Amino acid sequence: MRFLVRLIVTALALWLATWIVGGIFLYGDSTLAKFFSLVLVALIFTLVNTFVKPIIMLVGCALYVLTLGLFGLVVNALMFWLTGWVSEQLSLGFHVDGFWSAFWGAIIVWLAMWIFDLLSPRKPQPAE
Repeated sequence: MRFLVRLIVTALALWLATWIVGGIFLYGDSTLAKFFSLVLVALIFTLVNTFVKPIIMLVGCALYVLTLGLFGLVVNALMFWLTGWVSEQLSLGFHVDGFWSAFWGAIIVWLAMWIFDLLSPRKPQPAE
């Protein structure tokens, strides 16, 4: 259940990015079609961040250290851009224009997910 809620929140965060950032577009015939597109794009975004991002982080470990973690912003932007590219290949109606659009879109999605994590209830920890 938590996965589905998180997927919907990710879809809403992606919608927010399309609304705020000029270079991120969502196409669709109806609101329902756009919603399902966003859910599928959120699933792709989750898969990209689950499987591709750790490999990039491992390969670019020295860059993380040299830039004191700022390279993570570049990696997040590239993962967002990759999500846009995969979505276009699957004709999902989600398009990211370039690196800077992906950069700002990734920041917006990260902020939205961070706020969601702050507001979501936690499981009580067992007393020791």
